[in-house]
Amino acid sequence: MGLYSDLSGQVDAFFAEKWETEDARCVPEPKSLRLSNHAKKLDAVVLYADLADSTRLVDAYPPEYATRIYKAYLHCAAQIIKNNAGTITAYDGDRVMAVYIGENKETKAVRTAMKLNFMVVEVFNKKYKLKLRHVVGIDKSDLFASRIGVRGDNDVVWIGRAANYAAKLSSCSDAYSCYITGAVYVAMDDMLKPSEKNIWTDEIWTPYSDATPIVRYHTNALMKLS
Repeated sequence: MGLYSDLSGQVDAFFAEKWETEDARCVPEPKSLRLSNHAKKLDAVVLYADLADSTRLVDAYPPEYATRIYKAYLHCAAQIIKNNAGTITAYDGDRVMAVYIGENKETKAVRTAMKLNFMVVEVFNKKYKLKLRHVVGIDKSDLFASRIGVRGDNDVVWIGRAANYAAKLSSCSDAYSCYITGAVYVAMDDMLKPSEKNIWTDEIWTPYSDATPIVRYHTNALMKLS
């Protein structure tokens, strides 16, 4: 029995064995999921916060200072996410992924984006004289959380539109600090879309070349931290 036979047999098992799916009442941790065909389903909002043009950042500053910027930005993002009832699910280089569930999850995620933008504008750029740009992407959908990898070396993968679209939105032009889908806009609290101030702009967006176009909204609004 060689590696090919072992792997081929495992692929057969993944495709042939019955999947067990449970509804989740909280954001699943890796230990709550099995490595077998097992997943937990949840109605969630996904947020990705991403430093824009990190290549320029690395080229513009010595490695030690660029690292300070990375660490400071991700620390602020993480703290604001937690303070707004989000759960951090992954760090990926210069970006962080978070999941929000329960009541007002859309509002909490958008408030996170606006508060993080306040920190970037007021602290990083005004206080430290940087020209930091960042983008937050937010979407909502059903998500399936499943454990992937091998014993002793595994992680949780998030399958669902929101995970893909939020990541894709966070890669949009840094002309705006926050992009959300129409589904998030409709569901979030009206206080975040005041009629006297037109802070959101809508447009038709095609996430992928073969995808159905959807409405997305973008803004540079910020919200003070208490």
